[in-house]
Amino acid sequence: MTIPSGTGADTRIRPIWQRAGLWIGGFVAMLYGIETVDAVLPADLDAAGVEPRTADGLWGVLFAPILHADWAHLTANTVPALVLGFLVLLSGIGRGLAATAIIWVVAGVGTWLIAGSGETHIGASSLIFGWLTYLIVRGVFTRKAGQILLGVVVLFLYGGMLWGVLPSEPWISWEGHFFGAVGGVLAAWALSADARRARRTTPLGRAALTTRADNPPIDRAKWPNDPRVTPSRPL
Repeated sequence: MTIPSGTGADTRIRPIWQRAGLWIGGFVAMLYGIETVDAVLPADLDAAGVEPRTADGLWGVLFAPILHADWAHLTANTVPALVLGFLVLLSGIGRGLAATAIIWVVAGVGTWLIAGSGETHIGASSLIFGWLTYLIVRGVFTRKAGQILLGVVVLFLYGGMLWGVLPSEPWISWEGHFFGAVGGVLAAWALSADARRARRTTPLGRAALTTRADNPPIDRAKWPNDPRVTPSRPL
């Protein structure tokens, strides 16, 4: 009989696509759990959403994206949340969570500041619009071909959603959509800082920043035999 020593434990890390799927799947499962609790309990959890320019409504910045008006509202957000959230996390769990945090805060604060008084704004659509714009513009900032291609595909498949940032039906929080989209662009810019910095430090980037002071012109008359001087050719 042998007793495991514990040194042979499987320490392999799951592939990124599995971890991304588990994260976004767990998040959506949590949304369904919260909606179930909201449907069972007499308390109205939806009241914890963003109420513009009220002190209590500011707490809604934290809670609004995980609350939904009803099952129809939640199911309408489910597939876009799974697809876009998965694609955002696919580039790295930490980076994807950071992008989500930026979108979450910008969408909530922007809605709290701008939306009409006497309203309560809830729903994960603010995150969905942020993930959408993040994926579309990220490649523009990073200049990575794969991310640019993914952005084009996402724009083709989900670009029609962007009309949702404009005022429409009174029960639709276009403010949440709009500031979620703004948050996605800001997240893409902020999280591409390393790629933009890398471009500036590459040999090609440094060459582009070279000034004429680093390479002063050669006086042809004074140094006619200098090999750097290109001989003039008569026309």
